[in-house]
Amino acid sequence: MHLAQLNIGRLIAPTDDPRVADFMGNLDRINGLGKRMPGFVWIMENENDTAAGNTDAKIGGDPFFVSNLTVWEDVKSLETFVWGTVHKQFYDRKAEWFEALGEQHFVMWWVDEGYLPTLQDGLDRLAHLKKHGDSDHAFGWTFAKASMHQTHACGDAA
Repeated sequence: MHLAQLNIGRLIAPTDDPRVADFMGNLDRINGLGKRMPGFVWIMENENDTAAGNTDAKIGGDPFFVSNLTVWEDVKSLETFVWGTVHKQFYDRKAEWFEALGEQHFVMWWVDEGYLPTLQDGLDRLAHLKKHGDSDHAFGWTFAKASMHQTHACGDAA
């Protein structure tokens, strides 16, 4: 089995707005780093512009919602990328570019090797997590027995 993850956010401005320019300008760099990490399997990207990540897949038709959907070999590979690389510096700056959603916006789940999840798969898992809490079907860092998020993640308010 491989690990899928979905992280969604709502930008404070359109993707071409100067207020989110630093975020947008570094998507290709950070996603490129992720693609080179041990344990990386796949990332959902814009069909015609991989440098823009997956910013064209709008959730609920809202142009400010962006998503990150990836597949990794295991939890350790994902958490090393998230918390143990330059990605962490951008994670720490998310309040500059994203609204505080006030609800769960990150989910992980296991997929068969070779399966590439859809955005809808991820949204369904996120809805399940919000409704039922951590389970084998959908879970967060603690349920996954990850350790780096305990010392590297932001507080619950984010």
